[in-house]
Amino acid sequence: MILVLGATGFLGKRVCRLLEKKGLPFTRTSLSLGTDLRDANATLALFEKVRPEYVLNCAAYVGGIQFGGKHPVELFQNNLKMTLSLLEAAHRTGVKRIVNPISNCAYPGQATFFQEDHFWDGPLHESVLVYGFVRKASWVGSWAYAKQYNLDVLNLILSNMYGPEDHFEEERSHALGALVMKFMKAHRERLPSVPVWGTGNPVREWLYVDDGAEAMIRGLSAPRTLDPVNVGVGQGVSIRDLALQIKEATGYTGEIIFDPSKPDGAPYKTVNGSRGEKLLGWKPGMSLRDGIQITIEWYRNHETH
Repeated sequence: MILVLGATGFLGKRVCRLLEKKGLPFTRTSLSLGTDLRDANATLALFEKVRPEYVLNCAAYVGGIQFGGKHPVELFQNNLKMTLSLLEAAHRTGVKRIVNPISNCAYPGQATFFQEDHFWDGPLHESVLVYGFVRKASWVGSWAYAKQYNLDVLNLILSNMYGPEDHFEEERSHALGALVMKFMKAHRERLPSVPVWGTGNPVREWLYVDDGAEAMIRGLSAPRTLDPVNVGVGQGVSIRDLALQIKEATGYTGEIIFDPSKPDGAPYKTVNGSRGEKLLGWKPGMSLRDGIQITIEWYRNHETH
């Protein structure tokens, strides 16, 4: 039995859908379904009841730069508590493997092309210090439980994810989701311009959410490794070019106004996904242009006016 944590979240929904499509038996839980993973006793009770062989951990407390700047304490406390509860419950109930996603913001702030061997080569970027640290701490916890209790955790480092059912909220969105929301609103309301945070120069790599879900599920049967494993395409796009792509795809004809008084975040983030490709026997397949189009169509059909 596979237990999906955070099953009602952005990644969790797509993981559950893909498990159904593949005919794999699973059970789902999340905070909205009644299990608070910050509560160690409640988490252990769930694991003792379900007795999962495998766990896909899609649970996280997360948002974009704006959200992280306003809620660093909640980011720190909530995510660490969830990690501690999960590792202990999995150890005590004999889970065979946890697949645990780690955001690529856990890499050093000065890194540009993320490679697993350089995971510890410097401090995190201040804009993602807290969330990057707590995701990094989940790897350290995995290492500790592997050393002492032989717990098997596969840590997949995923690029920024986007796609249908994302957090389309001002604070919770990452850059791509926030831009889709802004351009769709501007197009609908015929606004003369769209404000975009920062200079437009930072480069980011984007992972379509269904590719992230596929990586998680493939991780269930991948060879065991203690090392973190990147999943990515090795190609980045500047926020400026991303905004232009989304502008074109939404049909918006107004002006883009960049606001350099707002934070850019780290200057350059792309991923060497060769280790993940080898380990999983697969690599992400959705092109950014197609993924943006699908995301916009979904948003157009589901947005609330």
